[in-house]
Amino acid sequence: MYWMYWTDECLELLAEELSDDTQRATSQLLGCGKDIVASLLSAIKKPGQDTHNYNEALESLIDMAYEKMSSGVAGSCWPRLYTDACIIRSLVPLDTSSSRAAIARLDRAIIVAGAAGEGRLDLIHTLIRRIQFEFLTFTQDLSRRFSKPRVGTTLDPRLSNFALESSLRDIPALDTPPSFTTFQTTYNRHPFVLHRFASAWPAMNEHPWSSAAYLRSVSGPARIVPVEVGADYRSDDWTQQFMSWDDFLSNLGLDDNESPAYADNLTEREARANQVLYLAQHSLLLQFPDLSRDIVIPDYVYTCPTAPSNYPRYEPPGNDEQLVINAWLGPRGTTSPAHTDPYYNIYVQVVGRKTVWLAPPSVNQYMYVYKDGDAPPTRKSSNPSTKDDNSTSMSNTSQVDVLATGKDAERFAQFWSEVVPHAMSAMLEPGDMLFIPPGWWHAMRAEETSFSVSMWF
Repeated sequence: MYWMYWTDECLELLAEELSDDTQRATSQLLGCGKDIVASLLSAIKKPGQDTHNYNEALESLIDMAYEKMSSGVAGSCWPRLYTDACIIRSLVPLDTSSSRAAIARLDRAIIVAGAAGEGRLDLIHTLIRRIQFEFLTFTQDLSRRFSKPRVGTTLDPRLSNFALESSLRDIPALDTPPSFTTFQTTYNRHPFVLHRFASAWPAMNEHPWSSAAYLRSVSGPARIVPVEVGADYRSDDWTQQFMSWDDFLSNLGLDDNESPAYADNLTEREARANQVLYLAQHSLLLQFPDLSRDIVIPDYVYTCPTAPSNYPRYEPPGNDEQLVINAWLGPRGTTSPAHTDPYYNIYVQVVGRKTVWLAPPSVNQYMYVYKDGDAPPTRKSSNPSTKDDNSTSMSNTSQVDVLATGKDAERFAQFWSEVVPHAMSAMLEPGDMLFIPPGWWHAMRAEETSFSVSMWF
């Protein structure tokens, strides 16, 4: 059969590369130990030869790499091992019955390990498309015109006179976008909003991110994503899990009245109907690269700003681009409680409306942050999408529900007396851009089904 040819060829090329320790991808793996590389190589056998033991060996390597990453063991070798073991395991056995599981493993290599290794991300994308085409009868048609569903056309009456008790001022809005130089010299120290900044993005026009049909077209069938289960990560019942991208979109109500041929199990979908599911802080554009052409990265992210005086420990992201792009997609009511991030942030609202609350770093001591041991037990569980061993800490998160109605003045007296006079808020509309300097406290709540993009730099 034809599938045996290309899968065998791919495995042979991987084996050849892993046998050459002068290859950069292989030298990274050697940090895990020569015996680990030998085990990975020994698992690359032709289909039909002791498949059960083949699979068990690869699953053991995947589990080992995940355990090392989850426990915070340093070294780039473990993401490399996780990635290569997932790639190899996805190829054998490969047929119609195993194709969905194969795609899920390849997705995990991206989500959990960042598709670590030179050329691995491109290889994974190629393999996913090949499997979708050959076994799931999926052909991508990006020339198709997609209609934009009417998301959020009627504003909830309760929001028509928007105001938060926890802020006394509006976030400043600029009439026109500042120039590259003006942003560098004048506007990169304080938050501001640019209304309709992204209104010409393809994501808001010919490639509408409000359309489930379009979002499914860029992913294809059988994809999985990491989601938070629960409206607020401070809650005791909050958790994280992987789920079908198709089910997630259906849960949001972004179905466009269409039922794709590759829709997943309806019983499982119905069981999730009452859950609050939030795809938060995920590199979705890395996983579904066609989405990258739907946004326009502002030049502001390349201004190389220095550390502000009120946040002197600022450093840009440590990746080669010094830029991290994340997606945030969830239903009405999903929240990000008040917290701080260590980077400059350009945050663009693409679909739906979102309430935003901000406060400066100068109020840190009055924000009632969580201390070690204060976090709910579920918050300390491992995040399927995290690659940061410090991710379980909540020392950057406030216990105050700044978006709630009704003061808790007795419990958080200093917040109300010392923070609120300096806090500001806004309602972001589709196309609006919000700039947040590092160290600023911010909280957000989706007032409708919401899709946002953050750019940390």
